[in-house]
Amino acid sequence: MVNVGIATNSRWTDSNGQVQEKVEFHNIVVWGKLADICAQYLRKGSKVFMEGRLQTREWQGEDGVKRYRTEIVADNMVMLDSRGAQTGGGRDFSGIQAAPASAPASAPAAQAAAPTEEIAVEDLPF
Repeated sequence: MVNVGIATNSRWTDSNGQVQEKVEFHNIVVWGKLADICAQYLRKGSKVFMEGRLQTREWQGEDGVKRYRTEIVADNMVMLDSRGAQTGGGRDFSGIQAAPASAPASAPAAQAAAPTEEIAVEDLPF
């Protein structure tokens, strides 16, 4: 399992012509082989597209207050940095399942690697 923090930036020009910017931070949880790839290739500042589902956890804090946290459980990832960048992005890992899934994988890389075997660098489509 890997926890990834991602910031999304929005920029727009308001009615006064001033450029406005808003940054939101998201917690992403990645499982399985996709987590291994994230740990190996992603670094702070990497540009990445992640896709998944929302999941809210709840627990009771030490102070007795019920707390909630909404996270994105990642299913797919596409690294967006250029190939020459330190992270070596532009790679599409959308076919690698983050956790065992019942839906068939659509990318050739996922079909080449069985869900129970470890991913070899030679199997990655880049």
